[in-house]
Amino acid sequence: MALAKAIIITGNGTNCETEAAHACRLGGFDEAYIAHISDVLSGEVRLDDFQFLNLTGGFLDGDDLGSAKAQANRFKYARMPSSSEHFIEQLLRFIADGKLILGVCNGFQLMVKMGLLPAPGGNYLQQVATLTFNDCGRFQDRWVYLKNDPASPAVFTKGIDKGIYLPIRHGEGKFCVDSTEVLDHIEALNLAVFKYSDSGYERSVMEFPENPNGSVNAIAGICDESGRLMGLMPHPEAFIHRTNHPRWTREELPEEGDGLILFKNAAEYVKKNLL
Repeated sequence: MALAKAIIITGNGTNCETEAAHACRLGGFDEAYIAHISDVLSGEVRLDDFQFLNLTGGFLDGDDLGSAKAQANRFKYARMPSSSEHFIEQLLRFIADGKLILGVCNGFQLMVKMGLLPAPGGNYLQQVATLTFNDCGRFQDRWVYLKNDPASPAVFTKGIDKGIYLPIRHGEGKFCVDSTEVLDHIEALNLAVFKYSDSGYERSVMEFPENPNGSVNAIAGICDESGRLMGLMPHPEAFIHRTNHPRWTREELPEEGDGLILFKNAAEYVKKNLL
């Protein structure tokens, strides 16, 4: 019997890999394998053996060249010593095979700087956006409300009503684009999956601290046109159980945290379409 298998890449400054693996298992994946980036780039671990790739939060290479930029270049140009194949060829094959990728925080920054998001017209190797320093000029560690776009093609957000409540922790979370055409593309195709919002999920907001970084159009997360690649700055893996909520001792809350639905949707998609 085929298994639903998730891979979570760690190393070079990432963190949250244990939480992401736990979220994958709770969401319904049969296996959630944490792989060091050196094992992936050497060819010892291959993306071909998995259906769901997790790029987690952290501080890749110390963010010395800007958030995740060094890792983006490494992913694009690394040749695996066990074959003549470049890693990017394996990654593009993963995408072409209809599989899923979720980038969170530093992983979102990585996807954007590689060109995997928003990838207008399916061009996954051209960077047309970035994530840069928060307008407030300092690191932010707080919880935010995220208004969901029900018209989004994102696989991960099916069944979300108005929005979800998640933590953020970043210093470079301001989403920017290099042209109005790119922003128009994102909005016209409903690729802005989540926007920072008021507590009732009624309207997106640009005001601090509800919008903690000043992202253009209050964008907190986006997907590509297929809906199978998605990235967001808030951390869904950090709210998968009621005890992760900051007010869990003072409020009656559902057993499941708001972030778990992203992983449940991923597992359901894999089992229905890829096995």
